[in-house]
Amino acid sequence: MPKYLNIYHELAQRIQEGTLPAETKLPSETELMHEFEASRGTVRKAIDALQEKGFVRKHQGKGVFVLSQEAIEFQFNGIVSFSEAHRRMGRHTVETDVLSCEVLSACPELASLLHVAQGTDITRIERIRQIDGERVIRDINHFVTALVPGLTADIAKGSIYHYIEETLDRQISYAKRKIEARPATREDQERLDLHDMTHVIVVTNDTYFYEGQHFERTESRHRLDKFQFTDIARR
Repeated sequence: MPKYLNIYHELAQRIQEGTLPAETKLPSETELMHEFEASRGTVRKAIDALQEKGFVRKHQGKGVFVLSQEAIEFQFNGIVSFSEAHRRMGRHTVETDVLSCEVLSACPELASLLHVAQGTDITRIERIRQIDGERVIRDINHFVTALVPGLTADIAKGSIYHYIEETLDRQISYAKRKIEARPATREDQERLDLHDMTHVIVVTNDTYFYEGQHFERTESRHRLDKFQFTDIARR
């Protein structure tokens, strides 16, 4: 096994065991060179591997810091807005930035996905979710405007589902959900703090009202090291 991988595995184990706690500074390259009797290039390769796997992050001019390994849990056995999930995150600090909120005409692809006619008004909202100061989720929502009228950036900064249920008095019934890993796009790299990670976890939701109307399609793009998705299966 290459020496840099031995160093990587040893440091990763220390992080997982808590010997190197979250938010502490990793020993300097010089200290690691002495400890592991390795060259600077070998130590840097080990640190690069740690960053790629989400164990550390580099801050230019400050050093390398250990990232929290506590994954945030999202449960799949229910329809929960991010604002509702936020209340379960305990000590985590959460913020929402609304990048855009606009009404567009449905292109052929989007019209097909939402089961509407081409040219139908669609409200597109893009939001960035920050957790503990890091941009880790990029939400791209498409709502059929006639079914969910009146959406604004202020509403989008809070809970859209609360607005739908309380203000519009509509009953959300069920969602079809898909989860997959995809290569990070240029927009993901620009708008999320990926720290050289090359992939994101994408959760796609198609959500329906009680009457069966398909009112929303949402794509949530998550930094892969920060979340775990759970479900309950019954026989």
